[in-house]
Amino acid sequence: MYEVAIILLLLVAIAMVALILVQQGKGAGMGASFGAGASNTVFGSAGSGNFLTRSTWVLIVVFFGLCLFIGWMQKSSHQEQSNFSNIGTGTEQTQTAPAAGSDIPVENKTPETDIPVSK
Repeated sequence: MYEVAIILLLLVAIAMVALILVQQGKGAGMGASFGAGASNTVFGSAGSGNFLTRSTWVLIVVFFGLCLFIGWMQKSSHQEQSNFSNIGTGTEQTQTAPAAGSDIPVENKTPETDIPVSK
């Protein structure tokens, strides 16, 4: 489900960028407002601004909805663990080696006999 939501988000983002790039600026419609070729457009004399603007807003709402949905899915899949969840499970003891040249004897187990040998 997560992968499908990510793919949908990517497709909506690409469509949103394409719709924004297709739209004309506010100053570009000055010649069309005086009747210069406005009747030859696909969307009629009103122009494509209304259709493209509404389509862009719909894609923006879908984009933000998908973002919220993906965030909710991430939150619900994450299980919170306590900071003290590893208390009492430490059966392994880590030993730090003494500094070089110290007088502390180090016990090493030989692999053949497992008998501690001090240096």
